[in-house]
Amino acid sequence: MHRIISRKQLSEDVFTAEIEAPLVAQARKPGQFVIISLNNDYAERIPLTIAGADPEKGTISLVWQRVGKTTAELSELQPGDEITNVAGPLGNPTDIKKFGTVVCVGGGIGLAPLLPIAEALKAEGNKVISIVGARNKELLILEEKFAGISDELIVTTDDGSYGRKALVTEPLKEVCRRDPKPNQAFAIGPAIMMKFCCDVTKQFEVPTEVSLNTIMIDGTGMCGGCRIEFDGRPKFVCVDGPEFDGHKVNFDLMMKRLNAYKKLEHKEHERYKKHRCKTGMQ
Repeated sequence: MHRIISRKQLSEDVFTAEIEAPLVAQARKPGQFVIISLNNDYAERIPLTIAGADPEKGTISLVWQRVGKTTAELSELQPGDEITNVAGPLGNPTDIKKFGTVVCVGGGIGLAPLLPIAEALKAEGNKVISIVGARNKELLILEEKFAGISDELIVTTDDGSYGRKALVTEPLKEVCRRDPKPNQAFAIGPAIMMKFCCDVTKQFEVPTEVSLNTIMIDGTGMCGGCRIEFDGRPKFVCVDGPEFDGHKVNFDLMMKRLNAYKKLEHKEHERYKKHRCKTGMQ
């Protein structure tokens, strides 16, 4: 069992929590994730990126968005409550090294997994340019933390309610046009955002890593739920990723697979909101 130490709501549907998981906290590296299930009663397993860790306290920080039944249940847990299973750290860690100038682009909930990567890149001595975006001011998260580790911070919102009114691809293109251009880019966010970021960086021949947020069940490569097409061949995000060269990912196919269970996800969330009886009665 893993006790929740603290919990905070970051925006309307985005939450963060500090959770006891000492072995994960000690072993975790930037870019890795855990798979959690809330109880043993045939609970859904969901992947969540480790947004931070404190090995001395034995805790990890998770950030999630309330979209389906399980994330809705997780959002209602309070400090002192427990999560039954936290498996990890899983996936391959980010290749952190001295690139020179790196541009880190994050959108929406993707800012959570991007933060530990940007922190590690800064600690390695890189110049970090961060571009953070959201649909509106209320949905923007972790701005202060990015400001603390970035040499340059650019904030955008789709509706112009805060920062610059633009998609993240606009300032990314401007940064890539600089002389000298960035040595490396990292982009994490909605699949469509990552696709268009990679379209931009490919024009300027800036190597780009993306962290993919596919459907995932077991986290060991056995179920095939996280399969993507990479450089014309199948790869599994849980064991081959979650980070890949974004210029070789078939994002169109990935987005089709991501939409496969959207209707069921919405249906279960609505059902959960109507039926919260803990006795199992409907």
